[in-house]
Amino acid sequence: MQQDEILPRLELARIEHRDLDAAIAALVASGSGDQLRIARLKKRKLQLRDVICWLEDHLHPDIIA
Repeated sequence: MQQDEILPRLELARIEHRDLDAAIAALVASGSGDQLRIARLKKRKLQLRDVICWLEDHLHPDIIA
């Protein structure tokens, strides 16, 4: 995967991660009690974090000499 392919995907993943963080915070603050929805959003947020880490690793690979 080339850098010009990684950067847009990385930016989109970061934006979605931030949006999910805000959505989770809003649901918790509202006290709606929809624990299943909050759990699903948190799971998606963790998946996105894994994607972000994977993309960052491919953008800046560790080269051991």
